[in-house]
Amino acid sequence: MLFTSYVFLFAFLPLALAGFHAAARMGGRPAAGLCLVLGSLVFYGWWNPASVPLLAVSVLANFAAGRVLAATVDRPAVQGWVFGLAVAANLGALVWFKYLGWLLGLIGAPAWLAAPAQAAVLPLGISFFTFTQILYLADCRQAMAGGGREGGRGLLDYGLFVTFFPHLIAGPILHHRDVMPQFADAATYRFRAENLVAGLGIFVVGMMKKCLIADPIGAGVAASFAAPQGLPLGAAWQAALSYSMQLYFDFSGYSDMAIGLGLMFNLRLPLNFNSPYKSSGIIEYWQRWHMTLTRTITLLIYNPIALAVARARAARGLKGRPATLGGFAAAVALPTGITMALAGIWHGAGAQFLAFGLLHAAYLTANHAWRTLRRAAAPLAGWRGRIAAAGSVLLTYLAVLVASVFFRAPSVSDALAMLGGMAGLHGVAALPEAAGGDPMAGRWQGWEREALTAAWLAGLYLLVWLAPNTQQIFAAARPALDRAVAATGLRLRWRMSYGWAVAAGLGGVAAVLAMGGSGEFLYFQF
Repeated sequence: MLFTSYVFLFAFLPLALAGFHAAARMGGRPAAGLCLVLGSLVFYGWWNPASVPLLAVSVLANFAAGRVLAATVDRPAVQGWVFGLAVAANLGALVWFKYLGWLLGLIGAPAWLAAPAQAAVLPLGISFFTFTQILYLADCRQAMAGGGREGGRGLLDYGLFVTFFPHLIAGPILHHRDVMPQFADAATYRFRAENLVAGLGIFVVGMMKKCLIADPIGAGVAASFAAPQGLPLGAAWQAALSYSMQLYFDFSGYSDMAIGLGLMFNLRLPLNFNSPYKSSGIIEYWQRWHMTLTRTITLLIYNPIALAVARARAARGLKGRPATLGGFAAAVALPTGITMALAGIWHGAGAQFLAFGLLHAAYLTANHAWRTLRRAAAPLAGWRGRIAAAGSVLLTYLAVLVASVFFRAPSVSDALAMLGGMAGLHGVAALPEAAGGDPMAGRWQGWEREALTAAWLAGLYLLVWLAPNTQQIFAAARPALDRAVAATGLRLRWRMSYGWAVAAGLGGVAAVLAMGGSGEFLYFQF
């Protein structure tokens, strides 16, 4: 079920809200929690009911594993085996549905062996709820799950934590310490008009981003990336820039809608998107883009590798920051490369996703090296500092843009063809000739359309780089667990007023009228 669908907006969401608050009023927290779990399972199963048993088994098995881990804190050998088996089971399901068919195809496995895995339907959100539960297991192993030897709170709270529908399909990746205490708080189950109004406003902003900006761009992007060979300079750049904006507003819109929905149910979810194109470096970019994924892979992958490298260096008498190129490669480049390679593959089965991850690994390594070299340098002041800051933002964005071509392209060869067009290797004409028999004919309909598209993209870049983000506008409602950077001199601030109600209503109507062309969120496939 899509957030931008009629059945969600006019049936599921009103019934879920009414049922949640009515159950809380009549039966208290257990009844409201059960109502929300059942509603979330309906939401999840709407696309493919056959996926619901997998989710239910995953929740039950991981909850049981968490109990065992919490009960064996003083038996590390047993706990290690239980943790390893539980993580292997989670990753095994992920590999079976998402990667096994691709891997068997790579090694040329016979059709009878590869066919069952390739025919498996990828359950929506499996990457997200798998990481969410592995995080929970890791904390249970360290007795950090909030309930000591009892393995955290009860099954109902755990089921709510995993299945809560605003985050289930495409994140954010939740940490139980952020959300489960909210489910246990009696205040969560009391109706609060201010949260409902603010949440609805944030949801409408997200709908507008998705339906009025991201989706209309998508058709032209799909056509260009489907046949990038031969795209001239102007068309290739337009395709890449358009996809960059589509991805930005699609994920930003989903993140807003998830936070808005959570707030309607008195839940504050972690911030997952914070104006990443305003970043002045790739390190900062990953602190602003898919923020919960960054924290998760840092905790589960980067930190253990970096710690192992640090211990190995310490055993050889090497301590502190690495002073040599080899030391930097071992302490920074190696854990970064492994982490980002796995992060790339996490997004999808394909060499193009691996290339995307490795590119970002190279970017991050270079950014760390630059920070080390510039550590003692005094920052530029005045107009030179402003120019340097703007240049850093632009350079960061261009690096992200190149990597996003691999993220979108169907294959590495298609990505290289698109980059070749952006480099002018297919000619520098802005428009291909609309001649008979030309496969490019009809894709671009004259200079008027091109000028309009260029003006539209320019307006979007002004919006991305100069306008405040949703969290800054709605800061008074404290919609998320994390706080966005405050916008100085911001006049556009949300408050409960008739003016904002009218604006939200008009924005919602415009988004609903544009929903006919709405597609799935881009992160649903991950």
